[in-house]
Formats: sequence, structure tokens, C-alpha cells
Amino acid sequence: MKLTGAEILLECLLEQQVDTVFGYPGGAVLNIYDALYQYADRIRHIRTAHEQGAAHAADGYARSSGKTGVCIATSGPGATNLVTGLATAYMDSVPMVAITGNVARPLLGLDSFQEVDITGITMPVTKHNFLVREVGDLADTVREAFAIAQSGRKGPVLIDIPKDVTAAECEYTGREPLPPEDTPMPSERRMKAALELLMHSERPFIYAGGGVILSEAAGELHRLAAALDAPVACSLMCQGGYDQYDGRYVGMLGMHGTKTAALALHECDLLVAIGTRFSDRVTCNAGLFAKNCKVLHIDIDTAEFGKNVDAALRLRGNAREILAALLPALPQREHGDWMARITRWQREYPLVQSAPHPDAVTPKELLETLDALTGSEAILTTEVGQHQMWAAQFYRFRRPRQFITSGGLGTMGFGLGAAMGAQLANPGKQVVNIAGDGSFLMNANELSTAARYNIPLIELILNNGVLGMVRQWQKLFYENRFSHTTLEKPVDYELLAKAYGVPAYTIAERAQIEPVLRQALGEKGPVLVNCLIDMDQNVLPMVPAGAPVEDIILEM
Repeated sequence: MKLTGAEILLECLLEQQVDTVFGYPGGAVLNIYDALYQYADRIRHIRTAHEQGAAHAADGYARSSGKTGVCIATSGPGATNLVTGLATAYMDSVPMVAITGNVARPLLGLDSFQEVDITGITMPVTKHNFLVREVGDLADTVREAFAIAQSGRKGPVLIDIPKDVTAAECEYTGREPLPPEDTPMPSERRMKAALELLMHSERPFIYAGGGVILSEAAGELHRLAAALDAPVACSLMCQGGYDQYDGRYVGMLGMHGTKTAALALHECDLLVAIGTRFSDRVTCNAGLFAKNCKVLHIDIDTAEFGKNVDAALRLRGNAREILAALLPALPQREHGDWMARITRWQREYPLVQSAPHPDAVTPKELLETLDALTGSEAILTTEVGQHQMWAAQFYRFRRPRQFITSGGLGTMGFGLGAAMGAQLANPGKQVVNIAGDGSFLMNANELSTAARYNIPLIELILNNGVLGMVRQWQKLFYENRFSHTTLEKPVDYELLAKAYGVPAYTIAERAQIEPVLRQALGEKGPVLVNCLIDMDQNVLPMVPAGAPVEDIILEM
């Protein structure tokens, strides 16, 4: 049948089982939006307040569901407003397809109104991007984009479509989606070498990264830890990849990790690193990282091997498939003395947080109360800063895709859009965005989107009146010169929320934590909770920049 380019685009989205897209209309995508009007019963469109919010919402939808998120923007500033969201997804290996309109083909390259070379701009922050010059190429381009987004190390793909291509007509024939490309398994020789390392280790330590979640390997990770009789630490991106109620879990490793994880790294004889790129926030000083042990590194991306940390053995492939192949050949190991040391360290070095006065709200008590009230079952999104680390430290995640945060790029303003995407992908789940007041003000306009579509999420602001993480560094390393980190913005957060039609509450003292959270959790639509905390509440433990992971600060 003959369809316009815009109709072909939407038919291809339906082929990929896309049911929700996030975007903002404009001149170059008018034909696409006209088609969306006709397809409204099959594809739900969420109009965000800003294109960056659309990208973050598509990202949150993808991270929380495992599906490919989709966002749409017009040419020029609409397209460039997606760049931060694309870079956020790229750094954290999130499958997304961004669709941008552009000026008509005869106007390309002429500095036309709202024209920009978005494929050139986004080349460094996408897995691949396309400029579709012929309507006959559109369908196959869309199919290829979705396959690329989900193949190998996942990531965002951009499709730029000139306006006249969306208006042109072409024959369309539906097809089944292209499967993601298979990732080859390591050689039998390498697999045997890995088994030798695992079987001869007396003090093994498992470090799991975001690749565990992306490859759906949480079950295999749990079985490996049991078979190997080893403690497990998770990166920020792998929160929920291992059940934190399990006694083997020792917390995060790295700059804001636990003392137990740091000691386990120092004392282990084998570090089994799965689906991790060894970020500088984990290694702290890569030259001193894991120098007392052998490293077995399992990852899907060969570019990550040896980039930051050398390994005795590298296994390239899908983490779930590799672990599934290793487990049947791995005999049950027993490391009673090693696990007893781990348990002793856990008792000696628990995560604690003092309050400046008895009635003060501490992030620890706030998040532990939220954890208890939600039965550890909520999906938490975060902005970036101290609140992000506290959420990872004090909420106990039980399964993958519960914790959604910008780890690689560290994008302030990410969480609220991501929370909307996560809730729309998981309508039966409770979704809470943990925000700092600085991050919240970056994209507070998306409260209007949550209100417009009655998206039932909680915006929980840990309000300390400062850019807390930067202030903490100024305190430690800049002799308390708090240059431009005190916000001093006279914002009434309850009034701001109510202006958007969102109910709001304030927590000012400890006694209000549980009743206010209960009330917020009972709301049927979006709600804002403004929680006042002390500006000098710090994220601890902390490893100073350039120090080895073991040199961890427990008190300030």
C-alpha cells in the first residue's frame, strides 16, 4: 500500500511494538504529528514541556522496561535540545531512538530557518545516526535503527528526516522486526581459563556493573555468588542487579562505596568484574586499583578491556550467556573463613549518618522510611548529586530496573523526566524521583507534564539550599570557599507545585517523615514533597580524588 513518509514512520514504530513516544511538535515534524493524530488509538504521545524532558522520559521508559525508548523533536533548537538526553543515554548504554525533523531537502546546507546539522552534532553521543534522503529508504532505516539500539552494547540512535521526505509517498510493506545482532561467545580455551581462575581462588570478590542489568543476568549473578561462595558489590548502575537483602551483598564499590567493599577489594585474590567499564568513580586511582589480585573481566564491549584496568583474563560477550555457560561446570566452592571476615567487616563498618540535632531530618532515615513504606518495591529515579548517592546507599533494591539514574554523564535535571517514562512503562508500580533542590530547578517545568497526564509519581526534594555535592568538595578541598554553591533562591516549592496543579507537602522535622510519606504514597496523581535537610549533611564514606579505594573517609 502507498503511504506518506510520516505514515510509514508510524507503521514502522508499530512493527517495533512501540506504544508510547515522547516529544514536542514543530514545523519540521508537522507531517509526523498530523499522522500521530490519525494513529492516536495505537500510539500514545506524551507532549513534554521541553525536548530534553522528552529524551529523559524516553530514557526512563527504556531503563525501566528493557524496551527501546522513543522521542521526537523538530529541527534546529528542538533537535539540539535532545543532545543532553542522548549523551545521558549513550554514557549509560540505554536503547533509544530519537526522531528529528529537518528542513526540506532543497534547503539543507543553506543555513535555512531552524536548520542544524544534527547528525554531525550527535555523532559522538549516539551509536549511529541517519539522515534519510529518500522516502523509499525510510522503513528500512527505522528497522535498522531499532536493531542497532538493542544490539551488543546498547545505546541511542538518531534518525533525521527532512520535512519533504515525511510528505512524499511510497509503497510500504510491513515486516517483522530485525533481531538484535548476536554477540559471539568467548573461545572454549578462554572459558576453561576462566573456570580455572574461579576454582583456584580462595578469596573471590564479585563486582557487578550495569551490564548485568542490560543483559538480564541478575539470576545468573546470584547463582554465581552462591556457587563461588563470594561477596558481591555493585556499581551505581547495577543497583538492584543483586538482591540487597542477601547477606553476600556488601554495598557499592568506589568513591562513595562501603568500607567493607573497599576491604574486600584490598584482600581478595580474584576480582570477578562483570559488565563494568571501571569508571573513575569506581577505581578512584586506576593505577592503584586491584593491584593485590587477579582480575577476570567479563564485558560485551572490547573497547573497555584494558582501558582503565588491566585484567588477567578477558571474556568478551553477553554477560548472561557467559555466566550461564560457566555455571554448570563450576563446582560448589566453600570459603567459610573469607565470608566470616566479610561478615565481621559488615558489622564493624555499617553505613551510618549523624543528625545535627535530635529533630533534624537525615537522608538516611527519610530513605529507609520510604523503603519500609514501599516494601523495597518502588522504582526510584534520581537527579545527580548527594541525594543520588543517598538513594543508592539507603534504599534496598531487590531486583533490576528499580534504580534509574544518570551515572556516566551525571545529568542534573534527568530524574523527573525519567520518572514519568518509568511510570508510564510500569503503570502498576510506585515511582519516586529523588531530587536535590538544585537539580529539581533544572527541569521543574516537567511537573506540568506530570499534571497534564496525571502521572502518579512522587517528586521527593531533599532541600538543603545548596549544591550539596559541590559544597562538600569545597569543604574538603577548597578550605570552605563556598563559591556560588549556596542557591539563595526564594522558591516556595509548595506554591510552585500547586501552580502546576500538583499537591505538595513539606517535611521539616523527623516526626513528619512517616505521616507525610504515607500521605504522598496515597495520592492518585503526581505529588511533590519538599524535605528540609541540613546543608552540611555529607555523603560518606568518600574516597578523595586520586586516592586508592582503600583510603576511604568515614567521618568529616
